[in-house]
Amino acid sequence: MEIFFLKKLGLDRLFRATAQKGQIMLLIIILITVISFMLGAVLMYTGSQVLSSRNSVYKEQGLHITEAGAELAIWKLNNEQNYNGELNTAFGNGDIDIVVENIGVSEKEITVMGYIPSKENPAIVRSVSFQTGTSSDAVSFNYGVHVGEGGLEMNNGSKVIGNVFSNGNVFGGLGTITNDLIVAGNGHSVDDITVNEDTISYSCLSPAKIKGNLTYVNGGTRTCTVTGSISTQSGEIQNQPLPILQSQIDTWKSDAEDGGVITGDYTITNNQSVSLGPKKITGKLTISNNSTLTITGTIYVVGNILFDNNSTIELDSSYGSLGGMVLSDGKVETKNNASLNGSGQDQSYILVLSTNTANNAIVVDNNATGAIFYTNAGGVELKNNVRAKEITGYKVKLDNNAIVEYETGLSDLNFTSGPGGSWEFIRGTYTIIK
Repeated sequence: MEIFFLKKLGLDRLFRATAQKGQIMLLIIILITVISFMLGAVLMYTGSQVLSSRNSVYKEQGLHITEAGAELAIWKLNNEQNYNGELNTAFGNGDIDIVVENIGVSEKEITVMGYIPSKENPAIVRSVSFQTGTSSDAVSFNYGVHVGEGGLEMNNGSKVIGNVFSNGNVFGGLGTITNDLIVAGNGHSVDDITVNEDTISYSCLSPAKIKGNLTYVNGGTRTCTVTGSISTQSGEIQNQPLPILQSQIDTWKSDAEDGGVITGDYTITNNQSVSLGPKKITGKLTISNNSTLTITGTIYVVGNILFDNNSTIELDSSYGSLGGMVLSDGKVETKNNASLNGSGQDQSYILVLSTNTANNAIVVDNNATGAIFYTNAGGVELKNNVRAKEITGYKVKLDNNAIVEYETGLSDLNFTSGPGGSWEFIRGTYTIIK
């Protein structure tokens, strides 16, 4: 009816045109709306992908700078004396904090925090914590006295409470070994001492007394008194090398030198208390007159060492259950109530080592139960009435009534060269904070 009416008025074409235009506009609006929605969705997806990608990159960068920061910390410990960390350091694509805490003389706890892109405004925070330490060297002292080819001389009343292994002759005048004795090498013998338990030797000569069993080598001589059984063996008794290699001694010396060099003689006297180490001393070292030396790292002395007149030589408490070292290319003498002590914990001892070739490379003239004495080429002498825990040397002499009383724990000791040594990774954990 309406169209008919419009036709009458001549407006039907105008109506149809207007209707078509309205439909087109509606379609355009719908199309624009759909496109806008799709574009918005694409933009949102792209934005989320960009954000995700950026976060992924940040995470990767956070991992890299914390790991690199850990390597930087170890490098600085090995190349910068007294390095104790750093804060707010620009590093790579972000910032890092490095915190260094001492656990002991040979171990540190290190925490590295990595911030991406910056500590002030971090999107990602990563942390790595780990322990670093200088390597400790296991040294097994399996005998109360371990002697090289220079042999063991035991004088009247001297005693080894423990086992003895010697690559040379064992002789003297009325000395006593409370446990077993082994004498290695064809041609070597036991003479004029008492062994309370078993003995193995090429020869056993009178007036030696063996209260346990004796085994000697075919071709050897047996004139000593034996309480237990007697047997022979055909093969040579093999030498047993001293427990510390020259290469290890050289490493310890190098570690001491890395801590700095003192040129000339160094003396601590008249009630002084000094902490020292790691250090190399090119002259002599003298500790005397009620003075105290606290060892904080390996000390290497090119010249002679004298511990005298009520002096105290001790390891710093941070050594814990580890041992420390004093090394000398010269002679070492301890006398007049000088005291040598570990850190205060079990299995902590001072290793006093001389590379000197003299028969009296080390002379111990006081009770030194906190020290182990060692020569790889010279002799160790324990003076009258002196007690020690363990003696190892190319040649050993025990004077009248000197006593070596071995502890079983000495078979499993660990020595550290202290802060002068090379720091290395021990164990660690990686943490995501943000």
